[in-house]
Amino acid sequence: MRHLLFALLLAIASPLWAAETRELTWSEMVPADAPPQPAQQAPMHDLSQLADALAAESAPAAQQSAPDAPVVEELDGQRIKLPGYIVPLDVTEEGRVTEFLFVPYFGACIHVPPPPSNQIVHVTSELGVLMDALYQPFWIEGSLKVGAHSSEMGTAGYQMEAEKIYPYEM
Repeated sequence: MRHLLFALLLAIASPLWAAETRELTWSEMVPADAPPQPAQQAPMHDLSQLADALAAESAPAAQQSAPDAPVVEELDGQRIKLPGYIVPLDVTEEGRVTEFLFVPYFGACIHVPPPPSNQIVHVTSELGVLMDALYQPFWIEGSLKVGAHSSEMGTAGYQMEAEKIYPYEM
C-alpha cells in the first residue's frame, strides 16, 4: 500500500519538478543595463524579400560589431523556446545541418553584419535540419547555456544542444 501511495504522489508531483520551458524573446537576451548596440536588421518573416537577401550572398562576409556583448547570466541553464533563423556551420553527407548559429533575422552572419554576440546562439543537434529548409524561420527548444563560442561566421554569447527544432508558424 505504501508503494502505491508513493507511486501516486510521484506521478502527481513529477510535472512540478520538470523544468518549465520559457518562451524567450531576443530582447530578453540583452541585459537591461547593457550599452546600446548598433541598429540591427528587423526580423524578416515576410519571405517576399528573400530574393533581395539572396542576391547579397556573393558579397564578402561582414564584420561583427559587438563580438563580446554582455549576456544575461540568469538565463544559464533555463529551458527556453526561441524563434529565429539558422546559419549553417556543419552539414552531414545526408544534407542535414547539425551545428549552426541561431539568429533573430534572415541573412545574419552571411548577407548582413552578424548581430552582437548576445543575439546569437551556437546550437548543436543530433538530428539536425535539412539544408533545403533553411530559408524559413524555426523554433528551437532546449537548455540555454551562457558562454561564448566563436566561428568564422561570428561569436555567439549563448549555446544550446537543441532538443526540438521545428518550423515557426505565424
